[in-house]
Amino acid sequence: MSMLTPPGMGGKYRITGDKYPRMRRPRRRGRLLLAVVAAVVVLGLIGWGTIQLIDVFGGSDGAKKKTAGAKHDCAPSPSPSPSASTAAAAAAAALPKPAQITVNVYNATPRGGLAKDTADELKKRGFAIGKVGNAPAEYDKKVTGNGILLGAPGATRGAFSVLGTQLKGAAQKTDARTTPDVDLILGSTFQALDPAQQAATALSALGKPLPAPTKC
Repeated sequence: MSMLTPPGMGGKYRITGDKYPRMRRPRRRGRLLLAVVAAVVVLGLIGWGTIQLIDVFGGSDGAKKKTAGAKHDCAPSPSPSPSASTAAAAAAAALPKPAQITVNVYNATPRGGLAKDTADELKKRGFAIGKVGNAPAEYDKKVTGNGILLGAPGATRGAFSVLGTQLKGAAQKTDARTTPDVDLILGSTFQALDPAQQAATALSALGKPLPAPTKC
């Protein structure tokens, strides 16, 4: 055995001095396959990023087109039928005018002078004023909220609606009276009537039909 022969190698790998064994390099198929997979992944990421950029910069125009198309696709609301308009006009005509409503103003709070100040303001706004004073024992210091509208059952079909435009949040109750007057009993959270302009707007809106919603 030649001194050039590595220990443990003999046979055809024996170096005799006149020839050398051929040592083949290990095949690198694993590395080649890994490189191909990595290249595919990188190309996929580049393509996905390109699509996202197109959506970002072109999305607003697409959304606008979709919105515009949706607006054109919406069917116009049908006009109110003559019968509906007639019914609305009849309902508005049936409501009493403020001058036709006699309001009794009662103070159920411990603050003095509240009933008189409120009655004076209602009179300025066109309401007829009846009795003014402290609330009956049944309600005195027992009314929570802004107040109570109290009247005959028929008051719910008109007088309560008209008087209610002057004071938001007032509860409604009926009793056995047969007279058309209505009681306004001021409650613990009452501060003042709604602003005159706001109340006038609410009053003018009574009996007007709401516009039909647009259907798409």
